[in-house]
Amino acid sequence: MPSRTRVFDDLHRRAAAMVEGFYTALPPYQKMPQSLVETDFARGTKLNVDLFFEYLRRGVEPSEEDSRELVELAMDRLRDGTPLAEVLDRYRLGAAFLWERLRSVATPSERELMLDVSVALLKYVTLIITRISTAASQRVHDPRWDLLERRRGIADALLSGQDPVEWVNDPVIPVADSFLVAVFRLAGTRGGPASALRHRVEAIPGVFLRLDAGGWTALIPLQPGDDGTATEAALLGRLPAAQAGPPPYWVGVGAAHSREAIPVMFHEARVLAELGRCLAHREVLCRRQHLQFEYTVAVSDAARPGLAAVLAPLDAQPLLAETLEVFVDSGFNQLATARQLNVHRNTVTYRLSRVHELTGLDPHRPADAMTLSAARLARRLESADFAP
Repeated sequence: MPSRTRVFDDLHRRAAAMVEGFYTALPPYQKMPQSLVETDFARGTKLNVDLFFEYLRRGVEPSEEDSRELVELAMDRLRDGTPLAEVLDRYRLGAAFLWERLRSVATPSERELMLDVSVALLKYVTLIITRISTAASQRVHDPRWDLLERRRGIADALLSGQDPVEWVNDPVIPVADSFLVAVFRLAGTRGGPASALRHRVEAIPGVFLRLDAGGWTALIPLQPGDDGTATEAALLGRLPAAQAGPPPYWVGVGAAHSREAIPVMFHEARVLAELGRCLAHREVLCRRQHLQFEYTVAVSDAARPGLAAVLAPLDAQPLLAETLEVFVDSGFNQLATARQLNVHRNTVTYRLSRVHELTGLDPHRPADAMTLSAARLARRLESADFAP
């Protein structure tokens, strides 16, 4: 019979491995922005699993310092506008989900031990929920909390095209006439905690910050005479320094020179940020002038599935699909394609002629080449769950 500590260790490892499926199975997480789920929520779940099993091994309740980061993550959700009841309910649902999944794969002796410690699970969840509720109660009486609520309301009004009349002349919360709209999308856990990135942007004077359907959005005031270029540069200077490889997040940006223009620019910036994410764009800032072709394909909602289907005949011909991919990336240069694929130029010629036969489009004709390029882009967006 293995020791209790060894059983707890085994269960701990299994619970940690189950975390990946945690978000796709629970309704609260299915509705959350995936970029946040894969960063802050992944961190919170891991902390909970580790802290609970440490509690089981030691038999000592986690101290307030032990649970501090969990509470701070919950407070971040409240700051984003998530109701307290919803934040707390995730702990109950998450604990029940992981515990039931563990029971389903446990041995008889493990299930017997899990039954013995089920009261400890209830105590742990109650303890964490109580600490979050206490922190939330204290925040409600903090004048800064009311200020955050009001700023969130202004952001909602501006993004939806409503002029926040009641706050326009508020000396405490000045509302600019023009803004740089910046929409953030994260590259999963490579981006690190989303809250750390958000706090850097939140420190910009006069900024309004709001969670949206796929990440979060910042409205940054434009100074008189700024077409957005200076504010973009200042924003880039506030973001963490770029590391090697693809960026860990992307920011779709656009200047709205009046409050009325904000909703249109908000939609454009969302599309640009999603393009950055789906295409692993090399630059952190995604501007329309640098992604004009990609933007045109992306906003063609009705045409995009049909474009993506153009390349379906190549699904069973990976060599042809690869050759077309390299041919487009090389600027439709056959010799460069042959060098990159390490094949003879005549091989490239033959493969491209087969692409012509199967798709009805000749990669050597400019109009057909553009259609094939658009089809390739449409397929990448469709496969990457493009959702501005």
